[in-house]
Amino acid sequence: MRKPAAALAITTTQAATIDALSSSVYSGVMAKSAKKLAPGTIAQNRRAGHDYFIEQKFEAGVMLMGWEVKSIRDGKVQLAESFVQLHKGEAFLAGCNITPLLSASTHVVAEPQRVRKLLLHTKELAQLFVASQQKGYTIVPLAMYWKGNKVKCEIALGKGKKQHDKRDSLKQKDWQRDKQRLFKTTVR
Repeated sequence: MRKPAAALAITTTQAATIDALSSSVYSGVMAKSAKKLAPGTIAQNRRAGHDYFIEQKFEAGVMLMGWEVKSIRDGKVQLAESFVQLHKGEAFLAGCNITPLLSASTHVVAEPQRVRKLLLHTKELAQLFVASQQKGYTIVPLAMYWKGNKVKCEIALGKGKKQHDKRDSLKQKDWQRDKQRLFKTTVR
């Protein structure tokens, strides 16, 4: 039995709406609005700013394989649990998760959390090595971004925060937010 044309048009419209909603829900779009990243920024490690006092920043190149570059272009990078290791005068990025694409070539065995070499000048490596030997200092990745057609990683020398330091920085952040809110209402 056929439905009338008007009823068919309504169900087609409803189906299109349902498809649009379901594709946004299942495509990984979060309910919260994510913070906007600067143009060219691939991933950020916001946790590092919460856990460490950032002393000095460095820009390092990253040695990648072809499938990793394709995944990075698609935005499938996580820096949350990553860290930098110094070994035999070289720096390595460990714990960075680059999820391989499903369409990656079949003859390549993709290892999402492999250790990737960071490219730094010898003076910078020596400076990082000496500083990281001091008590309480570590090297953390802050962001991964495009510079031209190269992938760069911003790493920093950081000193770990104690629990009371974290609370103080949260209080400062809340006060800055409240101050902005008060200033905005008084200006109007």
